[in-house]
Amino acid sequence: MESGKLHVLFLPSFTPSHMIPCVNAARLFAAQGVKFTVISTKYNTLLFQTTIDKALELGQEISVHNLKFPSAEMGIPEGIENLSAATTLDILGKVHAAILQHQNAMEEVVEEISPHCIVSDMFYPWTVDLAEKMKIPRILLYPTSFISHCLSHNLEKYESCKSVKSDSESFLIPDLPDKIEMKRSQLEGYLKEETPFTKVIKSVKESEHRSFGLVFDNFYEFEPQYADYLAKVRGIRRYWTIGPLFYFSNKVGKSEKIADVNDSCLNWLDTHGTNEVLYVSFGSITKLSNAQLIEIALALEDSNQPFIWVVRKKENDQENQQESWLPEGFEERITKENKGFIIQGWAPQLKILNHPAIGGFMTHCGWNSTMEAMTAGVPLITWPLFAEQFYNEKLVQVLKVGVSVGAYLWNFSPVIEGPLVESKQIEEAIKKLMSNSEESREIRNRAKEIATLAKKAVEEGGSSYQNLLDLIAELKSHAFGVNC
Repeated sequence: MESGKLHVLFLPSFTPSHMIPCVNAARLFAAQGVKFTVISTKYNTLLFQTTIDKALELGQEISVHNLKFPSAEMGIPEGIENLSAATTLDILGKVHAAILQHQNAMEEVVEEISPHCIVSDMFYPWTVDLAEKMKIPRILLYPTSFISHCLSHNLEKYESCKSVKSDSESFLIPDLPDKIEMKRSQLEGYLKEETPFTKVIKSVKESEHRSFGLVFDNFYEFEPQYADYLAKVRGIRRYWTIGPLFYFSNKVGKSEKIADVNDSCLNWLDTHGTNEVLYVSFGSITKLSNAQLIEIALALEDSNQPFIWVVRKKENDQENQQESWLPEGFEERITKENKGFIIQGWAPQLKILNHPAIGGFMTHCGWNSTMEAMTAGVPLITWPLFAEQFYNEKLVQVLKVGVSVGAYLWNFSPVIEGPLVESKQIEEAIKKLMSNSEESREIRNRAKEIATLAKKAVEEGGSSYQNLLDLIAELKSHAFGVNC
């Protein structure tokens, strides 16, 4: 173990929504003179290689250790090394199993590297045992909201979902700072009955209490009531909010918000007025059925609202087969009228959200997307699908910074084939948010107020800025036995 310089090892879970916050956290540490190593695999590293390259250009001391992903052994196609890349349920299961198989290899690498501290994703609870064995701190990184932990905690504690007779009936989640109701259909399976994931969640929570502390990709001012409530009900002794990680890490790294890209969509945005365009994207994992895409297209056209729409398609769908998921003549009409811009695949989301023409974001309520929108001051149309997304929608409702399309079914699958959200329902939400009504103006103003708080949090003297310094000082004190 190198003396004199703090060396922190980061272990992200292999899915983009967890890898990116973890690497951004590593960049923050590096900007404060900390040496860091990230454990990854060949194809996963490609997702954040640009970030690593920029850190190296700034003279930061970083390294990436790529483990061999057991693709051939597990019958997984070459290049698929994370959950978002899985194209079928069968491959999804194999990828998950392959990730679990990495534990022994990861342990060997960590012991060989011998860092001063481990920062681990929530889905690696075993790292707390390894840290205790090595007599070093283990930090648990949560790329999630406080409200999501509060809701899941109370749902487990009070079992209030069992008070209703049907999945479609609303029930109250008791003992929260706000009145929050949900439907049983919006909950993950383990909250309704014992499932294999029940054991995983139990292990995560047990590792929480044995960890040196918790780090949240969040800023305290965003949801202070739920930060305080969680610490109280879960008995959390020590935690640090150091977010928004994507914004903070770019700020201290003195780099652009995102890598250079084809900016044709930004040029298109330049042709539209302030707050005029709706941005539509459902994250790095979600692929919607063709039938649902048609409903979205109909709603976008009927709303008469300019839009940028990011579409992730199934692997066997060719780009030139848009007639299967777009109404006849749709693309020709929106192009002629300059009403829409469709992106198939990856999009420069940060640049889009920060463009003045963007007035709203239709989103799946993933935490990264929610934080990026709030930091840009962009209000939301919420359409949660799985994971903790229905909880994040509740935060949007509590803060009054968006409107809902009315999604009601938790559904995790490579392609979401569930009940359709119909075009009229979607159109109504678009008009409600994007109009110039008093309600929409109030929603927009609240979003901009949150953006101001987010940016203040990472300024010198801000809550996230100070929390980062305090955390590093504690780790240095633990590693070297001196006050830093």
